[in-house]
Amino acid sequence: MSALSTQSKLGDLLDNDASKAVLEKHLPGISTHPQIAMGRGFPLATVAQFSGGLITPEALEKIDADLVNLA
Repeated sequence: MSALSTQSKLGDLLDNDASKAVLEKHLPGISTHPQIAMGRGFPLATVAQFSGGLITPEALEKIDADLVNLA
């Protein structure tokens, strides 16, 4: 499996138990957000741009750091 990052599609991150746990750690409730289905085909970093500030650059950095450790 290729390394996961904030450039990975949100759907791929949510479909992997380990990366989903990382997302939930930094963005509690993201996997059950009512609008999450619309973002599944886009990289997490792209989804962040449309999150209205809910996904901050700082959160993306922390998520990337944790995802690197999964590989």
